[in-house]
Amino acid sequence: MSDAVSGVATPGNGVGPWQGDLPTDSRLDPELLTHGDARNVPDQYRYWTVEAIKADLDRQRAGGPQLWVAIENWSHDFNIGSVVRTANAFNVAGVIIVGKKRWNRRGAMVTDRYLNIFHCETVAEFVTSCGDLPIIGIDNIPGSIPLETFQFPKDCVLVFGQESTGLSPEIQEICLSILHITQFGSTRSINAGAAGAIAMFEWSRQNRTG
Repeated sequence: MSDAVSGVATPGNGVGPWQGDLPTDSRLDPELLTHGDARNVPDQYRYWTVEAIKADLDRQRAGGPQLWVAIENWSHDFNIGSVVRTANAFNVAGVIIVGKKRWNRRGAMVTDRYLNIFHCETVAEFVTSCGDLPIIGIDNIPGSIPLETFQFPKDCVLVFGQESTGLSPEIQEICLSILHITQFGSTRSINAGAAGAIAMFEWSRQNRTG
């Protein structure tokens, strides 16, 4: 079976039930085929199971550049959810939440189901989880490098601190480099979720061809 959608489109709400005989492709979810697919996914993934979508995203990354994203001690579930959604959009290898806080996943709009998400309570545990991957901090501290002038490693971890306090001294110590996003207005910092999107885009622009 091709990846073409064969349901009746419902404007703004995905597609309706499958039209005609139900296909037997193992990637497809019988419930979605029967009742329609209103999820916020590209048409190529209409009616696919979550597991099949996740496996396809993993397949697309295999053998190519690997980006991981880490967030340290973020207190706002909305910002965490925003970064998770953006990480899904850029098909990162995984998101690591560093710190004791758990989060309410509603802000991720279920995109967390398609991602590898891990939790490390301590910086030491985070360092161990990164293995040999270089850790790049994003924070506008003295001595940081303008993000737009930096050549990102093909495989790396981008770590973001809280918008109010930034990266902890412990995290700063383990970073290969710390970058800042150049700004031109009067606000000292931008929203943490927005910073994540900018950094992920720049890494992707440098390291992916499509």
